[in-house]
Amino acid sequence: MGLIRSKKTKLTPEDEDELTEYLWPIVREMIKTAIENIQNLTVEGCYIPLNWADDFSKEYLDQIQFICLIMTKKYILNHFRAIKEHANAIESRLNDEEFTLESALEENEHFLKFAAKYRNHAVLIEDDYDINIDFLQS
Repeated sequence: MGLIRSKKTKLTPEDEDELTEYLWPIVREMIKTAIENIQNLTVEGCYIPLNWADDFSKEYLDQIQFICLIMTKKYILNHFRAIKEHANAIESRLNDEEFTLESALEENEHFLKFAAKYRNHAVLIEDDYDINIDFLQS
């Protein structure tokens, strides 16, 4: 949002794919710098392309833990109302009208396919959102 609000780009929050293309080279180099400086860094959001790993050599990949949280179709169908009710849990969303059951199912299917295609680690949320990600403790 800093780049958008400072008018350093004409992109808007609705331009998700274009934002990823615009921001990924910057974010990628921030990740490399954090690894080189032995710093912990968490990056989340639409700025990470699903083929992100193609941009890193093995020495960097060995230091990166990628997690893609994906709700199953069953979970979305059974919990869509709660998902909508918690849409503002992390940030205040000004307009959530376009987020429908259909769009949620479609978006999750898209991410599930790409996670499989690019062998990204996907954590499936099937019955309960209280998931255990102990594999991060390696």
